[in-house]
Amino acid sequence: MTLAGDFRLAARLCNAQLPALGATLALISVLALAVPARPQGKGSLKAVHARLAEHVRHQLVMLPYYSVFDNLEFRIEGVDTVVLSGQVMRPSLKSDAESTVRRLEGVGKVVNSIEVLPLSPNDDRIRRAVHHAISAKPGLDRYFLRAVPPIHIIVKDGNVTLVGVVASQVDKDLAGLAAREVPGVFSLTNNLRVENPSR
Repeated sequence: MTLAGDFRLAARLCNAQLPALGATLALISVLALAVPARPQGKGSLKAVHARLAEHVRHQLVMLPYYSVFDNLEFRIEGVDTVVLSGQVMRPSLKSDAESTVRRLEGVGKVVNSIEVLPLSPNDDRIRRAVHHAISAKPGLDRYFLRAVPPIHIIVKDGNVTLVGVVASQVDKDLAGLAAREVPGVFSLTNNLRVENPSR
């Protein structure tokens, strides 16, 4: 075979191989785009969690029936699992919280551990009385002027738990004293966090 014949044979072989090579490269490109990007390292995972937490928090406080007598909390596990917890008066609020969070971009799984408080006329009376007692204290009324108050009053079987955030230790102590004075309160757990511990 001549040198020219060798070149023609090589050219035919290359041309025969090009379509298969092109298809392989296209497939590799598609697969590379289809694989979701994973956070690189702990720093970027923290940033992903921080952004996701901000979105989850915003959606929970915007729920229409979320009130001063409900407490919604959450934590993020793994890369994209949101675990909901807390206590609510209405079963519908529990399901609304789950469906709202499930629709958020970046959420892969939702674990709903929110407790629905039992129906109790006595607990309802205590809720209203504790709310009145705390909001009537000079300086504490400002916490209840917001659409979603930073103080939440949870009552179960006569046991009261205060959760949320206040500006100072004095406000935390004052809210606890006011709640403890309400007739029918069996126990009080004051879990209010102080925004400025030095005050």
